[in-house]
Amino acid sequence: MNKPRIVFAGTPEFALVSLTALVDAGHDVVAVYTQPDRPAGRGRKLTASAVKRYAVDQSIAVLQPETLRDAATAEELEALKPDVMIVAAYGLILPQNILDIPKQGCLNVHASLLPRWRGAAPIQAAILAGDQTTGISLMRMTAGLDCGPVFAADSIVIEKRESAEQLHDRLAVLGGALLVARLDEILCGETAAVEQDESLASYAAKILKQDAELDWELSAADLHRRVRAYNPAPGAFFFAGPSNNPLRVKVWDATPVDVAAATAGTIVQYDGDGIVMACGEGGLRLDTLQAPGKRRAEAHEFVKQIDLRR
Repeated sequence: MNKPRIVFAGTPEFALVSLTALVDAGHDVVAVYTQPDRPAGRGRKLTASAVKRYAVDQSIAVLQPETLRDAATAEELEALKPDVMIVAAYGLILPQNILDIPKQGCLNVHASLLPRWRGAAPIQAAILAGDQTTGISLMRMTAGLDCGPVFAADSIVIEKRESAEQLHDRLAVLGGALLVARLDEILCGETAAVEQDESLASYAAKILKQDAELDWELSAADLHRRVRAYNPAPGAFFFAGPSNNPLRVKVWDATPVDVAAATAGTIVQYDGDGIVMACGEGGLRLDTLQAPGKRRAEAHEFVKQIDLRR
C-alpha cells in the first residue's frame, strides 16, 4: 500500500513539532504551506517561518500564498494530489473549495480539548480561565471555526505556575505525538470522528496588546493568571510613576500573597525581599520585571535600578 500523500500547513514553532514528528515517522510530506516571510526583530528583516526553514532543510517543497481564496492557489494544491492536508497553527483561513481538495479532507491539530476554546488563543484562554486541564484535539476541518468533528484527543494538567510559553511547548510535543500515533487509523477509517457538543463551546479571541495591562482592582489570583497567560507575548504590564511621564513596566513572573488591607494599586512592599502590589483581593508579589530598554530583572535587582514609588 502506498503511503498517503500529505500536504502540511503551518507556520510557527507549534506547527514545526507536528511536521517534524510526521517526517521522523516516515510519512510522505509532499509539500508545505506556510505564511509568507514577515519582518521580525529590531531590524525588521524579512524572516522565514520555523516551518519553512525546516522544510527547506528537508528539501520539501514550500508554498507561501498570501491567501487561499484565489483560483491559482486551488489549482496548485490540486496538482499536488494530496490524500490529506494536515493543518497546525497555519494562520490562514481554508475556504470550502480548499477543504474539498484532499481526498480524505483536512485534519487540524488544535491546542485545546474541543469544543472548549475554539479560536486563535486557546492556550492563553485556558490559563486565564483557571482551567486545570487542557490538551490536543485532532479535528476534521469544516468551514466553521474549529467546529468540525473530533477524531482523537489527549489531555494534560496545567501546572499552577506554568506560563503560556511553557504550556505551549508541552502541547506542541503532545500534538506531534498524538498526530503520529493516530494518523494511520484515522486515514484507514478505523477511528470515527465525533461531533462536538455545541452547548459546551467557548471561544478564545486573538490576544491584543492592551489586553495585557494589569488592572489592580482585580484579585491577585486573577492577575497571576494574566501574568502567566501573557508570557511571552504580549507580556503583562502596568504603568507606574508620575502621571505626566509614566513608566511602562512588564511583569514576567509573579506570586499571589496575603497582605493587609490597602487600596488596590498601592505598592505595599518595595525592597530587596520583593515588590508587592495591593490588589482588589490579596496582593501580588512581582518576582521578575522589565523596565523599558532594560533586561528582565529579579525583584531584588529591579529595586536597585528603579524606584517606582516616586
